[in-house]
Amino acid sequence: MFIKQLIELLKIMVPGWRTREAGLLTCATLTLLARTFLSIYVATLEGQIVKRIVLRDVRGFSLMLARWFAIAFPATFVNSAIRYLEGRLALSFRGRLVEHAYKMYLSQQTYYRVAALDNRLGGAEQRLTDDLSELASSVAHLYSSLTKPLLDCALVGIALISFSSNMGGARRIYGPLLSSVVIALTGQILRLASPKFGQLVAEEASKRGTLREAHARISAHAEEIAFYGGHCTEHRYLTTAYRSLVSHLKRVLALKFWYVILEQLLMKYVWSGTGLLVIAMPLLYTTVTSGSAALKDDGDGGVSERTRYLTTSKNLLSSGADAVERLMSSYKELVALAGYAARVSEMLDVFKDAALCKYRRNIVNNPSRITNDTTYLAVENIIELKDGAPVIKGIVRESTDGSISLIDVPIVTPNCEVIVPKLTIHIKPGDHILITGPNGCGKSSMFRIISGLWPVYGGTLIRPTENYSTKRERPALFYIPQKPYMTVGCLRDQIIYPSESQTEDCSDEELLKLLDEVDLRSLAERESEGLDAFGDWDSTLSGGEKQRLAMTRLFYHAPQYALLDECTSAVSLEAEGVIYETVKRKGITLLTITHRVASLAKYHKLLLRFDGEGGWTFGPLDATQSYQQTEQYEVKGGHCQVLQVRVNTGVAGPNAPSNRVGKLILVAIDAISAFESMIQDWEIECECLMQILWLRIDVKHRSVLTHATEERFAKVAAVKKGGCSWVASGVGSIGVFRSRAHRSLVNNPRKGRHYKPVISRVSGPLVCEAGPP
Repeated sequence: MFIKQLIELLKIMVPGWRTREAGLLTCATLTLLARTFLSIYVATLEGQIVKRIVLRDVRGFSLMLARWFAIAFPATFVNSAIRYLEGRLALSFRGRLVEHAYKMYLSQQTYYRVAALDNRLGGAEQRLTDDLSELASSVAHLYSSLTKPLLDCALVGIALISFSSNMGGARRIYGPLLSSVVIALTGQILRLASPKFGQLVAEEASKRGTLREAHARISAHAEEIAFYGGHCTEHRYLTTAYRSLVSHLKRVLALKFWYVILEQLLMKYVWSGTGLLVIAMPLLYTTVTSGSAALKDDGDGGVSERTRYLTTSKNLLSSGADAVERLMSSYKELVALAGYAARVSEMLDVFKDAALCKYRRNIVNNPSRITNDTTYLAVENIIELKDGAPVIKGIVRESTDGSISLIDVPIVTPNCEVIVPKLTIHIKPGDHILITGPNGCGKSSMFRIISGLWPVYGGTLIRPTENYSTKRERPALFYIPQKPYMTVGCLRDQIIYPSESQTEDCSDEELLKLLDEVDLRSLAERESEGLDAFGDWDSTLSGGEKQRLAMTRLFYHAPQYALLDECTSAVSLEAEGVIYETVKRKGITLLTITHRVASLAKYHKLLLRFDGEGGWTFGPLDATQSYQQTEQYEVKGGHCQVLQVRVNTGVAGPNAPSNRVGKLILVAIDAISAFESMIQDWEIECECLMQILWLRIDVKHRSVLTHATEERFAKVAAVKKGGCSWVASGVGSIGVFRSRAHRSLVNNPRKGRHYKPVISRVSGPLVCEAGPP
C-alpha cells in the first residue's frame, strides 16, 4: 500500500523527465556521486600524509598537505550544494503537491463537500499545510539519505577490497564477508525491535491538527465566546487537546528511548569492533615476504605502508559504517514518510470522491423525524442505502426557460436525516417566494440542494445553468446568508466579491450608487482611500452594516434568483423595505427565508411553508392573512430567559380586529430562584391596534392573576419586576398557560425546577409546553 501511494505521489511531484524537478534530481545525484569520490580521495590522501609523517619526509608531507587544502574548496562546495539542492527539491515537490491539491480542493465545491458532506478528513487544513510540507521535505531528504549511503557503500566497499588486495593475504575476503553478515543481522534485529513510527507520526499529525482547530475556533468565534463568558470552557478544550498531544509525544519518546539504546549498542560498538577486526585481518595475516613490493621499498620493513593502509582503511571504513548507519536510520524516516504519505493520499482520495459525489459519513441511528399519528417513515423508505451509504439517484437538469423546479425531491441532511420526504415546487422568473417554518424544517437545506451543495438523492431538480466565467455576466443564483462573509481586501472587494477588482471594469461612481441604495456611502467617505481602503471588515462593521453591505453584492451581480436566508434580520424595517424594493426593481426573483412574514409579504407572490414534520404547503400569498408561526426555544438550567418575538399581522390601524397580534414577549422559568436573579426591563414597539394582556405570576402567593386592558396605538409595553413578582406582557386574547410545568409553578413552586420548559411562540394565546428534562 505504501509503495503504491508513494508512486502516485511521486508522479505528482515529478510529472515528467523534462521538468524542473527532474533536472534538480539529476544535479543532486551528480553532486552526491562527486561527494563519494571526494570522500575516497580524502581518505587516501590522509593515509599518504600519515605515511610521510612516519617516514619523516618533509617535502612529501608538504606536497600532501597542499593537496589537502586544495581539495577543501571543491569538497565544501559540494557539501553546500547537497544541502541547497535538497532544499530546492523540497520546495519544488511542495509546490507541485500544493498546486495539485489546491486545484482539487477549490474546484467543484470540493472544499464544501469534504467539510459538510464527508467526515473522513475531519479538517483538511492540517493536511493541506503541514502534512504537504512534511511530505515534500521527507521525500527530498530521504532521496539524499538513501542515494549517498548507497553510493558510499558500493564505492567504498570496492576501495576497501582493492586496498586489502594490495596488502596480500589469502584471507582478505573474510573481512568484507564478516561485515556483510554483521550488518544484515543488526538490520534484522533493529527492524523487529522498531516501533511503528509510521502510525505514531500519523497520530501525532492528527493530534496537532486537533489542537490547531481548537485555536482556530477561538479566533473565529472570539466575540461570541467573550459574550458568553466561555473562556473557562474553551480553556478546558484547549488543555484537553494539548494534553492529548503531550501524552502521545511522551509515549513516542519512551519508545524511542529503548530503541535508541539498542540502536547505539549495535551500530556504534558492535560495528566498531567488527570494523577493527576487518582492518586488522590483512595486517595480522600478511608477512613481508608475502606482501606487495611496496612493503619492501620504503626501507622501514613496511611500517609506513602498513600505517598508510591502516589510516586509509580506517577512514574508508568509517565512511562505509556511517553510510550503513544512515541507511538504517533512514528506515525511521521511511516509516515516518509512510505516515505522511498515507494522510496526503487519503486526502487526495477524498477530494476525488467528493468531486464524483461519493461521500462517507456517520449515519444517525434513526435518521428520520417525519412522523404522524400512525406512521413512521424510516430513511430506507425515502432513499436507497448501499453498504451503509446513501445512493444518489436524483436527476439534475438545466432549465431552458430559466425556471427552477423540484419534482419529488427529498430533503436529506448529510447524516441521512430525512427532513422532507418529497418536495415539488415550480418557480418561474418573477415568482417571488416567501419561505417560512420552524427551525430545522428544511428551509436552508432546500437552498443547499438548489445551489448544488447537497446531492439530490431522488426526484428531479431543474435549475438554470450557472455561469462561472471570469467575465462579468449575470449569475443564475446568488446566496446571501444571515451572517455575511467578509473577504480579505478593500471595500471595493467586499462589494464585487467573488469577482476580482483587477478583472472588473466597474467605475467608482457605480459602486458608490450601490452603497447609496443601502445608505452606506459613509463607509467610503470616512476613509481617505475611499473604495480602496483596507480593513478588518468583519470586526469593524456592525451586524446590520454587514448585512446591508452584503446586499450591495446582490445589487452588483444582479442574479436571476436571489436566495436570501434571513439576510435582513439585523436591518430596520424601513431599510429592509428599501432593500426589497431595489431588488425587485433590478429584476431579481426573490426566494426569501424569514420569520417576519407580515413585513415582507407585500414584496412576494407565493408562500412556501414547512410544518417541521415533513409536510409543506405552497401557494399564493395573501398579504391580508395572519400567518401563525411556531418556534421552540429551550431554557437551560437555572436561568430565567426573556424572549422577544415578532408575530406577524396582516392588518394594521384603528380597524384592526382585536385578535390580530403584533409582537409578543414570553418569560420562561426554569428555577424559581431565577426570579430574584434576573432584573431587566424589556420594551416592545407596538405597530397596530392591540389588546395588552398583563399576566402576573406571583411566586409568594402561588397564584396567577390576569388583567386585560385595551390601549389604542400603544407604543411601549414593558416587562418589569415588582417585589417577588414578574410581569409578562403580550398581545392577543387572554393568555392561558397549559402545561405540567405551569401547574407545578402554581401549586408547588419547588417542583417547578424539576421541569425544563420549552417555549412555543404563536399568534394568539400564550402557550408554555414542558416536559421532564
